[in-house]
Amino acid sequence: MAELKLGKLPDRTPVKLSITITPDLQTDLQSYATMYAETYGVEEPIAELVPAMLVSFLEGDRSFVRAREARRRGQK
Repeated sequence: MAELKLGKLPDRTPVKLSITITPDLQTDLQSYATMYAETYGVEEPIAELVPAMLVSFLEGDRSFVRAREARRRGQK
């Protein structure tokens, strides 16, 4: 079998997640969506922004990233 530069793509099947949030958080998310639209000139629904926010949060948590990488190395 040929060795390709690009590895096998990960599973990209969407997973639906339902959560309950506080009214204050809803207000803050709406404010963020408004600021996002003002900044980029594109209105995005909160449901589209939240997954990107979560990815950004997780990637920015250095302790989490180090632990995740250590676990991955341990599994190989």
